[in-house]
Amino acid sequence: MSIQGFEYAYNGLGHVGSYQVSGVPYATSSLVAPATSSAPLQVTFPAVTKFIVVKNINPTTGTLRIGFSANGVASGSNYFLLDKGESFSGELKVTSLFLLSNNGTPISASVIAGLTTIHLNYDLMAQYSGSVGIG
Repeated sequence: MSIQGFEYAYNGLGHVGSYQVSGVPYATSSLVAPATSSAPLQVTFPAVTKFIVVKNINPTTGTLRIGFSANGVASGSNYFLLDKGESFSGELKVTSLFLLSNNGTPISASVIAGLTTIHLNYDLMAQYSGSVGIG
C-alpha cells in the first residue's frame, strides 16, 4: 500500500546524515600540478566530499595554487597558496579541485578527502562557478 504524496528520502546535498558519518577515504600522493603556463590539473572526486586535505609535497621550493574552478586558478585570483611542506584542511562540499604551480616548474601534491555517499549527479562546480571567490 502506498501513501499518496509520500516520497522516500534520498542522499542529496542537504542530507545531514551523509555528513554526520565518517567519510569514505580517498587519498593520492601522485599528483603533479603543471607549470603556470599550462592548464590546471583537475582532481575529480568519485562522490561529494565531507572534508579535504591538500599538501604541497614538492621536495624543493615551489608554491602551489589551489582553487575550485579552472578559471579561478589559471587566470583569476580565486585561489590560495601553499608553500613547500604546507597543508590545508577544510570541511568543504566539493566534487573537484584545481591545482596549478605558482611558478614555472611543476609542483608535487597530495590530496586526502572524506567522501559522502552523495553521488556526482549534482554539478556543484557549475553552481559555484558564478559565485564570488570561485571563478
